[in-house]
Amino acid sequence: MKLFLDCEFTQLTRDAKLVSLALVSEASHEFYVELTDTYRVEDCSDFVIQNVLPQLDVASHGQILVEAQASLLAFLSSLEGPLEICSDAPDWDWDLFCQLAYVNHRWPANVANSPTNLILLFRHLQADDICDVTLPELPHHALLDARLLADLYRRLIAGSNRGIEHG
Repeated sequence: MKLFLDCEFTQLTRDAKLVSLALVSEASHEFYVELTDTYRVEDCSDFVIQNVLPQLDVASHGQILVEAQASLLAFLSSLEGPLEICSDAPDWDWDLFCQLAYVNHRWPANVANSPTNLILLFRHLQADDICDVTLPELPHHALLDARLLADLYRRLIAGSNRGIEHG
């Protein structure tokens, strides 16, 4: 099963700190968390301060790192594997996902240990001339973005399957 990952983080540097993380499965299972102890506002770029932080709802979704790790592992273990983590920005999102998923030197047994790059996957699907789907502008909210990626994947696969049936 594919899980669509999106993360929001403090800035586009190698010192980026996780702000929020979401996973949405092909079957619409969802995980979402906002971290409360991994960053300070001073760590954030102006873009993140203006576009990401105002969308957070820490009262509903906030967890400290240790709680977030436990919540993520419980979510992942509730799903039947193998699980494939898919991201449109794996160079950024994967390391942040690993900060939550890799606990006590253990990797979740049902999760593949490398990400799938959605951009390459989408290009492959689009190369099959499936339909004229355009990538939406993401709202810079991890859960909304992960939902959009999952929906786009479902639409592309549906279009690809129609092409096979009619071709």
